[in-house]
Amino acid sequence: MHFAVGHGWVLLGDQFFLYLYPAKAVSVALSLVVLWKNYSEVSIVDLGRISQTIFSIIIGLVVFVLWIHMDWPFAEFGKPQGFNPSIVEENSLRYFLTGSRLIGAVLAVPVMEELFWRSFLIRYFIDPRFNAVPIGQFTWASFLIMSVLFGLEHSLILAGIMAGAAYNVVLYRTRSIAQCILSHAVTNLALGTYVLNTGQWKFW
Repeated sequence: MHFAVGHGWVLLGDQFFLYLYPAKAVSVALSLVVLWKNYSEVSIVDLGRISQTIFSIIIGLVVFVLWIHMDWPFAEFGKPQGFNPSIVEENSLRYFLTGSRLIGAVLAVPVMEELFWRSFLIRYFIDPRFNAVPIGQFTWASFLIMSVLFGLEHSLILAGIMAGAAYNVVLYRTRSIAQCILSHAVTNLALGTYVLNTGQWKFW
């Protein structure tokens, strides 16, 4: 959709995707809540392992620092416009959109993406009967494929590959999806805070 809009094939206002994001965030969050009992691989108890939790937080912060320094033009897929609520004049609506973006990025996105990438897909590449593959089992093929695919999901491709590789390392080190979610959430919280303080909307 962003590609089509950027090439003039679909004519939508600049604020369309701003208004769409809260609906996407709510739908993802509701889906996760409704289906939560099926995600037995996510154990909140894992976060009580202090050394692993500290490791996950550090990796999340390292990913953030590297991310904002890897916005090289040759490593971009298209020209990222980012999520820029400052174009909305009405204060309460702007605050709502900003809050929904930050909350969605910190609470919904890490859970959804880590369940898909680090729980399902990385194990599926090892064996299509992915439930039979232990969480955190390592193979070079699944590690490399997953890192590249995760990068291709983002407009900053090399930064995305770096992040995918880093969260994979968290997975192998902790063998915990909960720790991967935490690390991803730390990155997104740090990135959101940075964007709101600098106005570098392209990172959002």
